[in-house]
Amino acid sequence: MSSAIAPMTPTVESIDVEAERIEILKRYRLLLRAAKPFLKDNDAKLIKKAFNTSLEAHKEMRRKSGEPYIYHPLAVAQICVEEIGLGTTSIICALLHDVVEDTDMEIADIDRMFGNKVARIIDGLTKISGNFEFGTSQQAENFRKMLLTLSDDVRVILIKLADRLHNMRTLGSMARDKQLKIASETAYLYAPLAHRLGLYAIKTELEDLYLKYTEPVIYKDIANKLRATRLARDRFIAQFVKPIERDLQVAELDYAIKGRPKSIHSIWNKIKKQNTSFEEIYDLFAIRVILQADPEHEKAVCWQAYSIVTDHYTPNPNRLRDWISTPRANGYESLHTTVMSKSGQWVEVQIRTERMDEVAEKGYAAHWKYKGNETKTGENIETWLSQVRDVLNHSDRSAIEFLNDFRSSLYQEEVFVFTPKGDLKVLQTGATALDFAFEIHSQIGCRCIGAKVNGKLEGISHVLKNGDQVEILTSAKQKPSEDWLKFVVTSKARSRIKEHIREENKGHVTDGRELVGKKLKVLGLELTLETINQLRAYFDAKDANDLFYRFGKAYLQPEEVKKWKADRDARQRALENKVQPSVPLEDGKGFTKEVRKLRGTRTDADMLLIGEDMDKFDYKLAPCCNPIPGDEVFGFVTINEGIKIHKTTCPNALELMSNHGNRIIKAKWTSQLELAFLAGLRITGTDRMGIVNDVTRIISSELKVNMRSITVDSQDGIFAGTIKLYVHDTSHLDTLIRKLEKVKGVVKVVRFDYVDA
Repeated sequence: MSSAIAPMTPTVESIDVEAERIEILKRYRLLLRAAKPFLKDNDAKLIKKAFNTSLEAHKEMRRKSGEPYIYHPLAVAQICVEEIGLGTTSIICALLHDVVEDTDMEIADIDRMFGNKVARIIDGLTKISGNFEFGTSQQAENFRKMLLTLSDDVRVILIKLADRLHNMRTLGSMARDKQLKIASETAYLYAPLAHRLGLYAIKTELEDLYLKYTEPVIYKDIANKLRATRLARDRFIAQFVKPIERDLQVAELDYAIKGRPKSIHSIWNKIKKQNTSFEEIYDLFAIRVILQADPEHEKAVCWQAYSIVTDHYTPNPNRLRDWISTPRANGYESLHTTVMSKSGQWVEVQIRTERMDEVAEKGYAAHWKYKGNETKTGENIETWLSQVRDVLNHSDRSAIEFLNDFRSSLYQEEVFVFTPKGDLKVLQTGATALDFAFEIHSQIGCRCIGAKVNGKLEGISHVLKNGDQVEILTSAKQKPSEDWLKFVVTSKARSRIKEHIREENKGHVTDGRELVGKKLKVLGLELTLETINQLRAYFDAKDANDLFYRFGKAYLQPEEVKKWKADRDARQRALENKVQPSVPLEDGKGFTKEVRKLRGTRTDADMLLIGEDMDKFDYKLAPCCNPIPGDEVFGFVTINEGIKIHKTTCPNALELMSNHGNRIIKAKWTSQLELAFLAGLRITGTDRMGIVNDVTRIISSELKVNMRSITVDSQDGIFAGTIKLYVHDTSHLDTLIRKLEKVKGVVKVVRFDYVDA
């Protein structure tokens, strides 16, 4: 389904057809009312035609919630108009975005009825059908197809973002494994895309909804605390802005001031990054000063307001961000400063004009409204889009590799650097002299041997800073090497280097395939797709070419194929010796089918029960996140190693669920067995004699917990320790943390994830 919410059919008795008809018309009229200001000539008739076509095509379909399916395309069209600012063509495409995929209608029918432009956009919005090789990612293939349409029409991406936003808003009616998959996909690609296209409001809501479904307890906790502190926050803001408002009025500036809380997701990020609590985060909100100004006076008016703010409050010199003189690549323009309030609290103040505010909220689409103005907004967005198109047009890689390279161009801070002639180039933070060389031209990048940065000779891996002036040095004898991939960060540089290396490595790949094929033949095996995938997983190769290349270059020896076969056979024998052989699985659907055979109509018939199913399914706890009972978890069907149980917060979870959602299964802990699970604690505090003894006494004597290891370091009166210990579940661990926090001198105790060797 193109929509995350699949159709279903409720019982006939439960449907009030007339009430639904009235509601559908009400929503349609609401859409027309929102679109009315920009409708021209024949637009209303075309929208009506698209609505009726969609209504007829989806008439038998319902969403998981039981609502008529037409509610979804109507909602997507409404978001396109009200929240992104798109026009008639986009409304038509939003109303029709699912008809080709979900009904008998074809692209040719859309072309005939609505023209080629609409048909091309709908084609970009329609998922790829067909079978995919095991070990590849259908999700990544779909993302690639959608992103390739950037070369034709950016509206495909904007409508897709509206589609995803509505699906996330209505995700509550989906099964848990689907929620995890869709939410992770959203955080992995759609939120960064919204950010890069300047859709701040949509990016923020997508991130918050991701947290709501992947970490519901954390989301509710932060949301409740924000609600509880709202009155105090409003009082503080009113007091803070009083002198600023007075001076803005004296200066006769037309303004509006808003105080808005930071998003729940950004607060959670700060809690994790700073290893602190909600109560200890000072910048829970930002003050926004929005001014009215003619295009030619915007900059002066913003700096005038900045001067007024800093007349009353002392600014932090390290926190001034001038995105008016040099807008961000997504078109964002604003002055940001952090000032000290009279109560000793840091406050972020954002200063911008109405035009800048609309571009900040609605991004790319809003830019076109102001296209006639002399601003750098559109120029920067177009520069980024042309860079993206360039990467997309040089793409013979696997879908997952392609997607990872594309993502590296999203969600990045920028660095502003200059050519010898003074032309400004915007690269992502961390960019090196070599990235700059590829930005100038692919051939210059391939032949780069160094650079003069501000007149000083530097190597190709030199990281550039804001304001650097860079001259690239080249040699006809130079050529790209794999080492270059370790320090370039731009997607353009990465794709060009890989392209060059791939061309050079074709011979090694062919040799490697031949070597592996011969060795398998000696072992009585064929070089099938299944065998290649098993070898890939065993040797941790990115794809088949990477596997064969390593054999062709002699990084791997043919004898190692024999070891792989021996390990595989030993594993198979171990599985066969179990009381009941575990079921071989390829994906989540295969698991659901097998588990339903075992459990019939039980409520937990579609999930893995950790602790009960060991004799039926081959599964283990993932060492990358070491989950313990009480953690939110999911199962992942691997190629070689059965099912692995990961925490939903595992560092690898986002990529697994985004690229391989078909291999995600629901899993939950059972209380049948009281086992010991390894967990890690990090303790910090002020050092004193005997503190380590007090800590270990509580762990070993009071709570009878076994420790595997403890390391403590003390410096300048501060001690920091890490302890690995065995607990039964998260509540057992929470009890231990509370007890340790009461030890004199202990300031903080937090759980941490570690890779268990």
